[in-house]
Amino acid sequence: MAEKYIIGIDMGTTNSAVTYKTIEEDGEIHTLNIPQFVEHGQYEDKVLMPSFLYIPNEAEITLDDITLPWQTDTSIIVGEFAKSKAQSTPNRSITSVKSWLCQPTIDKRKGLLPYQAAEGVEKISPLEAYTHFFEHIKNTWNNQFPQAQLFQQKIVITIPASFEPAARDLTVEAARLCDFEKVTLLEEPQASLYGWIHKHQDTWRDTLEKEDIILAIDVGGGTTDFSLIQVEDNNGDLEFKRIAVGNHILVGGDNIDLMLAYTTQQRLLDQGQHIEHWQLQALVHSCRDAKERLLSDDNLDEISVIVPGRSSQLFEDALKTTLSREDIQQIMLEGFFPKVSINDHPKHTTRAGINRFSLNYTQDPAITRHLAQFLHTQSQDKKSFVKPKAILFNGGVFKPDIIRKQLLETVNDWLSASKTTKNRKTTQVIELKGADYETSVAYGATIFADALIGHGIKIKGGASHAFYIGIESPMPAIPGFQPPVEALCIATQGMESGEMITYTGETFSLVVGEPVEFKFFAANHRPDDALGDIIGNWEEAGLIELTPLRLTLSAANYQNAQHVPVHISALHTEIGTLELTAHAIENADQWKIAFETIR
Repeated sequence: MAEKYIIGIDMGTTNSAVTYKTIEEDGEIHTLNIPQFVEHGQYEDKVLMPSFLYIPNEAEITLDDITLPWQTDTSIIVGEFAKSKAQSTPNRSITSVKSWLCQPTIDKRKGLLPYQAAEGVEKISPLEAYTHFFEHIKNTWNNQFPQAQLFQQKIVITIPASFEPAARDLTVEAARLCDFEKVTLLEEPQASLYGWIHKHQDTWRDTLEKEDIILAIDVGGGTTDFSLIQVEDNNGDLEFKRIAVGNHILVGGDNIDLMLAYTTQQRLLDQGQHIEHWQLQALVHSCRDAKERLLSDDNLDEISVIVPGRSSQLFEDALKTTLSREDIQQIMLEGFFPKVSINDHPKHTTRAGINRFSLNYTQDPAITRHLAQFLHTQSQDKKSFVKPKAILFNGGVFKPDIIRKQLLETVNDWLSASKTTKNRKTTQVIELKGADYETSVAYGATIFADALIGHGIKIKGGASHAFYIGIESPMPAIPGFQPPVEALCIATQGMESGEMITYTGETFSLVVGEPVEFKFFAANHRPDDALGDIIGNWEEAGLIELTPLRLTLSAANYQNAQHVPVHISALHTEIGTLELTAHAIENADQWKIAFETIR
């Protein structure tokens, strides 16, 4: 059967959503209602699926207890019930799966989650955890559209713009393990802009003009993403090009929830009530629930926050306090969106030598400082900064008007302070309004899928980063010294999908038949680096070190530990990942040596 639908999936850190339309050009976009187990014998259809997993014990819930429109073969629960259990049983709950998927220092195929698991809980890998979300969406779709099974449809999955190639590959792998065959990836900020353009298709040209720069800010549950998109003139027609993306910043709604929990904990301590570590985890989830309810209901000014006790009746000896709308707004404005100068960049402190195993959160939670640094870094004139014409907000954090207002005021303060005698008049940045902060990414993904088949505007982009491979320079053995590693540019920023480039300017030696390690680097602020450029001091140049690859390459036609002369090529794939291949000069042998994790 031919494709009938195009589907957009926003697999968010905190919530996931799915939209779809028929493949006809004038098809209406619909939101998929996702059935979710909420309690024994009951499920509910919801637009948002909380991105939570819960692993029950056998005495608590069996397969027969999990009521859904389809028969499930796993007791691991996804969605609303898992989110509620995170408050009372956090050591059996898995959250922030997407952030774990891009954690550079861990094996994403190893059983690590829940990372503070209760005794007897069998841990699962970040990759396996991700597949549970895709599996639930697949079952939802196939149940509602039995005559148009999901594997036959065109699917776009959104990802953070800052996802490195390995994380992009793992996203596609998780999807294909669940029979998602025709998959394309789309960066979340671009998805938001697609949605905005579609909703304003008759008026957006009155708002934007040639050379305008749009700053897309996406603050999700666990990450913050910045992108710059420029309006260009193509023979009289306006079009869009993504020109820069920021680093993967682990700060978002989860950090706000944690700050609320610490604030609430201090109130309880002031009342003489002690909180144990396991209760603090539950308090974080209770504060998240309170925040979401307060910010979504204008009639609520205050709400109770309950921390479960240890008795058999969890809430019999529970601790109780309150959070107000004013508390939440103050913490968000002062802690995460403070008014700072354009030269006030993230602060770093010396870390302890040993830390508890967890996500590698950023040290500075002030999103405005990270934004100031991003706009400085992306400027060609390093003494100045990129000056956007408009800001597009995305993510549930931006639902309160007061947050968007303060961020707009901060950027406009930067613009006003940048006036020169030659340019005394500076245009103030505007907000591109009308976004649905929770479903706009999924909505935009469906619009993008439509654009791929020729319906509507397509944002140009290419590779978000330049990529480099570590090249070891030969030197005599010296006690206590390692050979220096330089960074060779093997994929340029802006490479188009499907483009392959091969570097033949130098011959390299590839070691086969014994364990070796490949180092990789990336930069989102070096658009002028060309294929073959060598960066001697990669740290000083601001390159980011990516997850190294350790493997033994086949020596089928060679001796073990032989050095084979090779040239290197890079392919920017149709799904937005990078494949790196070493080609033997003397014959047709070749080895894929990076970023190819799909099996």
